[in-house]
Amino acid sequence: MNVMIQRKEPKPDLPPAISIQNKSKFEVYGEEMIEKEVKQSGNSGRVYLPPEWVGKRVKIIRID
Repeated sequence: MNVMIQRKEPKPDLPPAISIQNKSKFEVYGEEMIEKEVKQSGNSGRVYLPPEWVGKRVKIIRID
């Protein structure tokens, strides 16, 4: 699986009302995508993924 992540900064020529501050745009090419909420796990966070994904490489992007 080839995954490409390209970080794009928000365009500075947008008016302040439209500009997205402290956000980046990512283009990701991969096989599948799942959106989940991170749950508390001791002093850390945890996301459960399908067992078929065990041994696969993944990339995590925080969206909020």
